[in-house]
Formats: sequence, C-alpha cells, structure tokens
Amino acid sequence: MEIMAQIIIVVFGAAAIWLIGRREVWKRWGYIIGLCSQPAFLYTAWQHEQWGIFLLALWYAYSYGQGIYNYWVFPKLLKGNYENN
Repeated sequence: MEIMAQIIIVVFGAAAIWLIGRREVWKRWGYIIGLCSQPAFLYTAWQHEQWGIFLLALWYAYSYGQGIYNYWVFPKLLKGNYENN
C-alpha cells in the first residue's frame, strides 16, 4: 500500500502542479487531480505519524477544493474569462 501511495503522490501531485500553472482551460483540471492525490498524502502522513505534513495535506485539500469551487461550481464569479488568459 505504501508504494501505491507514493506512486499516486508523484503522478497526481506533479500533474496537478503542472496543470495549475497552465494558462489554458486545462488549468481547472489541476484542482481535481490535486484533490485526488490528497488521500495518498493523508494516508502516508498518518502511517508515519508526520502530523505537520498531515495538517499541510488538509490545507492543500481545502485549497484544491477552493479551486474546484471557483473553476467548476461557480466559474462566472471569477474576474474575466480564465479561458482567454
């Protein structure tokens, strides 16, 4: 299970950061992929009793949730059109 969690962290975490850094419409997918990586972060931090990383993973999950809210649930609340940025 530990190796699977590490693979998820690397693949999903790297993809999320790369996508969020994009200017195209693909940016919004980074938040979903990033949120998908968080259970692996939380599992690994819990198993190794790394409480600071555990709290940071919760903060990341909250932040990815904000991105999902802003880019998927209510994208019209954003200033300007993110697809043209």
